[in-house]
Amino acid sequence: MTGKGRFGNPVPVSDLATEILDPVLRKRAGISVGLVQSWEEIVGPRLSAKTRPEKIQWPRRLHEDDPFEPATLVVACEGMAALHLQHETGEIIGRVNAFLGFNAIGRIRIVQKPIADSTPAPRPRPRQLTEGERAKLHNAVGMIEDEGLRASLERLGATIIGTRQRKS
Repeated sequence: MTGKGRFGNPVPVSDLATEILDPVLRKRAGISVGLVQSWEEIVGPRLSAKTRPEKIQWPRRLHEDDPFEPATLVVACEGMAALHLQHETGEIIGRVNAFLGFNAIGRIRIVQKPIADSTPAPRPRPRQLTEGERAKLHNAVGMIEDEGLRASLERLGATIIGTRQRKS
């Protein structure tokens, strides 16, 4: 948690999850949660929707005296985004290295596979209200003097009532 003690100030859940997941991701994939979370800022919204960093493959060092060699960033990619990613490889390597703070990545390997779509499903449209429902809603907000507020509350009420199942 934080240095203020176990029962001090509240800690965001994302910070706790990062503390738990970061060591696991580093051990399994050689990648940090921060890189995954910042992927959109690194590659931009167009590429981040169709790509995601999978792992960092570090070259094996037989001895401690062996010179440092940069790693390979494995990026999962969908369809045509692979061409865009390949075209921007040099710039992305530079941005990832700037994010990591040193020249850690020397090349990118693209793996084509489906990426989970993070766009939410479209909301269902509310149904049309019956005359009885409209009259009840109008009576409920009819005493409000401010026209803008009354209209907003009517729209809100229509949406709420319209998403409920009709009583038979």
